[in-house]
Amino acid sequence: MVAMYVVVVYDVEQKRVGKVCQFLRRYLNWVQNSAFEGELTEGQLEEVIAGIRDIVNRRSDSVYFYVIPDRRWCRRRVVGVEKNITDAIL
Repeated sequence: MVAMYVVVVYDVEQKRVGKVCQFLRRYLNWVQNSAFEGELTEGQLEEVIAGIRDIVNRRSDSVYFYVIPDRRWCRRRVVGVEKNITDAIL
């Protein structure tokens, strides 16, 4: 089971924001309004994509998945307040 690092950002209609946020919290860490990140297996990534497809309206909403094969290749730089620090999670 190989994990990959995934960043998800979304822009959905207000009536679906809560559902998308609640769903993504089951798999990833919330880091910013409409942004999540964390490690997922390929199977988990497919579950997340399928779940998001069931929630969003593909004609008006958008969800971007950035998949990085290894977290070592991902460097995050924050300007301003870091809303949810994920490095301290064990």
